[in-house]
Amino acid sequence: MRCFWDKRQLAHAPALELHNGGFVPFAESPERAEAVLAGIGATEAAFDHGEAPLRAIHSEAYLALLWSAHKDWRAAGREGDAGAYAWPVVRRRPLDLERIDARLGQHSFDASSPIAEGTWEGAYWSAQTALTALGAVLGGDKVAFALCRPPGHHAGADYLGGYCYLNNAAIAAEAAVAAGRRVAILDIDYHHGNGTQDIFYARGDVLFVSIHADPVMDYPYFWGHADETGEGAGKGATLNLPLPRGADLAAYLPALNTALERIAAFAPELLVVSYGADTYAGDPISHFKLETSDYRVLGERIAGLGLPSVIVMEGGYAVDALGANIAGFLEGF
Repeated sequence: MRCFWDKRQLAHAPALELHNGGFVPFAESPERAEAVLAGIGATEAAFDHGEAPLRAIHSEAYLALLWSAHKDWRAAGREGDAGAYAWPVVRRRPLDLERIDARLGQHSFDASSPIAEGTWEGAYWSAQTALTALGAVLGGDKVAFALCRPPGHHAGADYLGGYCYLNNAAIAAEAAVAAGRRVAILDIDYHHGNGTQDIFYARGDVLFVSIHADPVMDYPYFWGHADETGEGAGKGATLNLPLPRGADLAAYLPALNTALERIAAFAPELLVVSYGADTYAGDPISHFKLETSDYRVLGERIAGLGLPSVIVMEGGYAVDALGANIAGFLEGF
């Protein structure tokens, strides 16, 4: 399997995040990528596909914020990384806001995703890595892996959150649609991919299927419930399969079988897998009970669809086990 990576993703390195009522070291650290590299071995460089594929998913105002936020934050006399502290209770009409604090609140949904000096560079090359892996699959490879960090599936068309800034999986999926492919997205991160769901929720040409922790108890709380099935032209093109805390492989596989049956019925020509290893029993911020040996099983089951597949890395925060958990999944494929 060809694996793609770009070292410029390491430029994204915020210092702190707000978690459980206090500031703690930023969990989505560059060390995550380094652990994966140690586990999977050789990688190929990403290519620059430009900003057009990003604009196909994200709004101009949001991309402009990501590009300038840290500079504007410092110009306003602030120290540290840029981060929001005020949000509208409901999403209101777009406003032409000047103050950086307001613009950050307008384009985010949590306080766990600060924008550091290197965030735009890291996120940009994370997206380019996903697009390069897609290019390999469109060029004839059966499967390719994009080592993406920061991850992407919590980022919506015009908002960031959950350590995510550009939605790598959605960007790759939309580029595949533009190339004439019928696409399904399977999200198997512990946390629901709310950004990906939002982006495609009213569209029927892309299927979104997610297996994740029940949002009644777990982040991102406001998305990912089983009754969210799409709207308008997208009605029926979203399938959420929430599971309770403590789910092990025996509890996970029936949901995976349901997901794979739904994907097969959709008859896609290409599959994008948002793969998060935070379903691991030892993950410090998650509560499933999958073991390292289980990831090979998941990879084998998903590969059984026989679809050309782009695997995009999402979460996973047990750094010491992350390389083995990623490698096991890829070996299953």
